[in-house]
Amino acid sequence: MRTSTSDSKAGGRDLKAALVAEAREAGFDIIRVVRADAVPEAPGRLREWLAEGRHGSMGWMAETEERRARPTTLWPDTRSIVVLGMNYGPDENPLDLLERRDRAAISVYARNRDYHDLVKSRLKRVARWLVGATGADVKVFVDTAPVMEKPIAAAAGLGWQGKHTNLVSREFGSWLFLGSIFTTLEIEPDEAHEDHCGACRRCLDACPTQAFPQPYQLDARRCISYLTIEHKGHIALEFRKPMGNRIYGCDDCLAVCPWNKFAQQARESAFHAREELRAPLLAELVAFDDAAFRAFFSGSPVKRVGRDRFIRNVLIAIGNSGEVALVPLVLARLGDGSPLVRAMAVWALGELAPGEARNRATDALAHEDDEGVREEWQRLS
Repeated sequence: MRTSTSDSKAGGRDLKAALVAEAREAGFDIIRVVRADAVPEAPGRLREWLAEGRHGSMGWMAETEERRARPTTLWPDTRSIVVLGMNYGPDENPLDLLERRDRAAISVYARNRDYHDLVKSRLKRVARWLVGATGADVKVFVDTAPVMEKPIAAAAGLGWQGKHTNLVSREFGSWLFLGSIFTTLEIEPDEAHEDHCGACRRCLDACPTQAFPQPYQLDARRCISYLTIEHKGHIALEFRKPMGNRIYGCDDCLAVCPWNKFAQQARESAFHAREELRAPLLAELVAFDDAAFRAFFSGSPVKRVGRDRFIRNVLIAIGNSGEVALVPLVLARLGDGSPLVRAMAVWALGELAPGEARNRATDALAHEDDEGVREEWQRLS
């Protein structure tokens, strides 16, 4: 979003108070401002993280490193960044669902509408107001853009980056969606927030796959959110049991944060869980073809992973369920058109009915031409 006006200086309290009021009216729960150069350590940390390969197959992280590292590289005219947070706190503890092994656990943020769409539309509303009030140039970003939102948000004072690398807020715990408005205005900045994690390591200890090599560092390659959403191939054997019934994302490190005791349920109804996504039955999900998958997850971010990766994840959950009654549904997926699905159907069958799996292995190997699926059968033969 651009205007023809050149840079302006507007650090007055009246403007800032009006900006905060407009943002709250638009639905944001917290708003802070930071200078564009407020996170000088970010480029070095990003470079080290990428060099260690901890971004996994997320190649765009490396491709956009230069623009991601510094806001002024992304847009040289940036003087201030308005960082806004929208609370998506759940109305129940998402970890309770992990005990219901016949049900699918979907991350809290994905149980209703895609937050990118909602947050961006609200950001644009605030940005339009700022342009109208000052004539400044602005650009809006949600997390699909190459912006290091969490360190920027911490520098702005929305909270601090916890040991799980996510933003923690004293008012909203670990449940904040972030968006930002880059502007040519020089707005009075807010102060960075102190780190209040102390000696606590609940988030680190809660991780089922030990994805944190040390506090404040994440190896995405071991993270269940990465594995179930970003990873396009077969999921390594070592991660399948720890996944449990988590079929899309993982809330464990977020949900155990002690600061969540101050969190509130999201006031935005679009972030309240759709009833059919609270605890869907694995038996129903695994039968989805592409059309049924798209219809069921209409408007949800889950739809972006595609049917095949989704059923891959569901079959891992079924293999972990102990529900022998689900074996006929697993058998039906052995002939699926997707190798991702067939491979995890083999694994799930081996977990629930190992004798049946061994009996089928020799014949299956004679007809299977995908190497990944063959490896699963060979493990059983």
